[in-house]
This record gives sequence, C-alpha cells and structure tokens, in this order.
Amino acid sequence: LLQSVEPAPHSGLKVLLLNVSTAVTHDVFIAFSPTEDPRMLNMTEKGEAGTIWLPREIFQSLSSWTVRVVVMVLNIQQLGMFQEVNQTGQVLNDTVVGITVGETSISGLQKPVQLTFTHGQLPHDVSPQCVFWDPRKGMAGGWSGSGCVTQPRDKETVCSCDHLTFFTLLLNPALDRSTAEALIAIASAGCGVATAFSIFTIAICIFLRYRFRAEETLRTNLGLHVNFMGSLLLLNLAFLLNSGLSGGTQLGTCKVLGGLTHYCLLCCFTWMALEGCHLYLLFVKVLGTYIHHYLAKLCLVGWGFPALVVGVAGVIGSYGEYSIQTTDHQVIAHLCWITSKHVLVHYITNCAYFGLIFLFNTAVFGVVTQKSCCLQDTGAVQGDRKVWKVALVVMGLFCLLGVTWALAFLTHGTSSVPMVYLFTILNSLQGVFIFIWLVILYYPKTKETVGSLSHIIKHDKTTTVSQD
Repeated sequence: LLQSVEPAPHSGLKVLLLNVSTAVTHDVFIAFSPTEDPRMLNMTEKGEAGTIWLPREIFQSLSSWTVRVVVMVLNIQQLGMFQEVNQTGQVLNDTVVGITVGETSISGLQKPVQLTFTHGQLPHDVSPQCVFWDPRKGMAGGWSGSGCVTQPRDKETVCSCDHLTFFTLLLNPALDRSTAEALIAIASAGCGVATAFSIFTIAICIFLRYRFRAEETLRTNLGLHVNFMGSLLLLNLAFLLNSGLSGGTQLGTCKVLGGLTHYCLLCCFTWMALEGCHLYLLFVKVLGTYIHHYLAKLCLVGWGFPALVVGVAGVIGSYGEYSIQTTDHQVIAHLCWITSKHVLVHYITNCAYFGLIFLFNTAVFGVVTQKSCCLQDTGAVQGDRKVWKVALVVMGLFCLLGVTWALAFLTHGTSSVPMVYLFTILNSLQGVFIFIWLVILYYPKTKETVGSLSHIIKHDKTTTVSQD
C-alpha cells in the first residue's frame, strides 16, 4: 500500500492518493481534519478530528491488481461548492469529505464505509444527520441521507453509508423533547376541537342551503363550504386516528392509514383551489357563466384528483412508518405517513402543490379586490349594499383557507419555537375559525349578504353588456 499527498491547488482543498492492492488483508483507516492533510492511520491510532474506515471487501471485489483511492477534504465556504438552495442545516466546520475507489461508481456495499465526525458537545437545539451530495436532487443538487445511517455518540457522530461519494455531517435545527411533546398535545387537542366545530359548520351550511334554496348563488357557495369542511373534518379525524394507532399497527395497516391521511390533506388543498376558482367565476367571469351540474363536477375534481395522486404514490410504496425524534434521536411519536425514503413525494404532492394553490388564490384575491374597488368607485353599490361585506367574505376565504397552511412553509425546518407553536395552534383550530366566520358573515344577515352579492353580479352583467 503506497501513500502520497498531492500538493493542493487551493487552500480549501486537501487530497490524499493511495495505491491499494486488491489482495489487501486488512481494512484501511484514514484520518481527516479541516486544517490538516488527510493521512493514513494504523488500526490502533485514532484521528483527532475524524476518521474514515474502508472495509477491505471494497478492494477485494475489484478485478485489477491495484486500485487508486482518492480522499479529498474540501472547505466548501472557501471553494464556493455544495451550496444547496434553501438549506436549513449547517455543514459541520464547512467540511466535505470525498472518497473514490477506482474508476467506477461503488454503491450497495454489504459492509458500509464509516466516517467518524468529531464535533464536541452539540447544542440541544441541533440534530446531526449524515448526508451525501446528490446531484439529482433539485435543479442544482442537494444533500440527501438515503443509504446512510446516523449514529450519534458522545462528542462525535458515526456515519455508515453503503456507497462512496462526497459526505458531510449536517447540523439540523431540532426541537427538544418537552417542546415536541407539547406541540403534539396542542395539535391533538386542537384537532379534537376543530372536529366538533367542523360538524357544527357543516350542519349550519346544510340548514342554510335548505332555508334559502331559492338563492342559487348562496346554495352553490354553501355547497362548496360543506365539501371543504368535510375534507377538513376527515383530515382532523385521520390525524387523531393516526396519532392514536400508528405506534402499534402492522406495516400494511400503517400504509393504508398513511395513504388515508395524505388523501385527506390533498382533498383539503384541492377544495381550497376550487374555492378560489369559484370566486373567479363568480366575480370575474359573470357574463354567461353557466356550467351544467357545476357542483357535481367540482366534487369529482375535489375528491377524485387526490385519490389519483394517492393511488400513484401508493403503487411506488411511498407510505409507511414515520418517526418523530428529539435532538438526542429518541423517538417520541410514530406516524403513518410518507416515509423518509420518498421525501420527494412529500415535496411534490404537498409543498409544491399547495404552493401553486396559494399563489393562485392570492392572485384571485387581488383580482376580486380590485374589481370590488372599481364597482365602489363607479357607484355600483348603494345604500346598505356595501362591497366591503363581500370583500370581507373573500378575505375570510383567503386568510382562513390559505394563510394558516402557508405558515407551514415558514416553520419548515426552522428552530424558531414561537413560529412552530403559532402554526400548530392556528392550523389545528382552522375549523373553529371557519365556524365563527360563517356564523358572523352568513347567518345573521344572510338575506342582506345575498342581496348585496346578487346586486353586484347583476350590475356587473349589465355594465359588461353595455360596454360590449
């Protein structure tokens, strides 16, 4: 075994070259440090900052007589490399370790390569994670933990990975046990209260649809609210069932429960989008707008599209047990959800999907607000028929059906405990807020609200015809 240290072309790059015989009879140990060149270690010596253990089976499986091993230690801050978009975790000492053996890519190792990162005592709000750079993630690549196992120890972390590439230790913000348990308790209690108020809201909407069955606009609006509140009710029930049963369920049952929870969440998002579409048709495309079996077609989209997405995700095996851990990697809760191996499914079907819906609803809110202001300026609304009441309805839909979920993106990966508490409380009590909003705006002055709405729409139709 021959060792040589290459002169570094940059202060942020240190390289060690090894020529290893494929008939080697012992494992290979290498020490690395952010400040020193990587070097060979004997089996009894221990590196000061970190060590790399390469099992001899890696070399014995190759066909050539000798193989070249390249170990690179990179300071990504100095080199400006491995910068992930929207990265929440911090790379330990800005150090990335790259390992290559031979000329081919090596993966699926029976005996994984082990990297030991020495970091001292970590803060309580930080959780270490072994990751590697995946160029296929996102537009420009990103950190991924697939194929790596994180083993935290006293003042060091051992990373066991079944492939060779560029590795590092990512320090992610995390919640402590007391905070995590408090958030779970708040979410469970909030979902229980929201479930009850969702039932009350559905009952009120059904009553109003029967009482004002002659007002087609009001009946359609309330029909949309019933379906949305139904999806929210199912989501709360699924979460309560998930948090109560997932800890001791079998794998097949957990997959079904995870798919059901995902389906209810996507239904909730989809009905938010349909509320926005309905507002657009109601306030903007009012001239000659008539769709046969309008509400039935919305139901087909609102309940059918999420089923299609969940079906595809289930076929590829996306659902299973998901563990919530503290900073010391103690599991405090099990949920049946999208597994960590299929995190891309979560980002596409949940984060990206809701992001598009939220942008669309924001645009609709802006268009409707501008249109209402124009009608106010032209004197379209007179007397008690005030546009601000209709605008308040629109604002209620915009805020209550979108903003609380948008907080999830602000708290995703953040260590700000107040923001996490805020999102948990507001989102779990969404059903309560919608109940109060409907009671205040719809029930006491339903005829007045409907009259104002009908007058605005009819006046807009007349104005549009005269302009044409």
